[in-house]
Amino acid sequence: MKLTRLRPVHGFCAETAGAATLFIATFLGIPVSTTHTIAGAIVGVGSTTSAASIRWEVMFRIFMAWIITIPFSGLVAAGCFELAKFLHPAF
Repeated sequence: MKLTRLRPVHGFCAETAGAATLFIATFLGIPVSTTHTIAGAIVGVGSTTSAASIRWEVMFRIFMAWIITIPFSGLVAAGCFELAKFLHPAF
């Protein structure tokens, strides 16, 4: 509801499009995020009424979270690895 207003038919269409995208990506062996897929489907369905109905500031925050997640998760993993090496030098 924070991204756009959805009626039940819009929710059904977004879930169906998201599921179809995930099935096709899985069949083709393409790794995709379910969160990305569903958020994209909701934005797509919401934009069918009008692009102004999308709360773009919310979508921008979601997009920035996606972008920031990858390097920060890498930094956390590197920190955990260094901690494991420090605690067990033979590692």
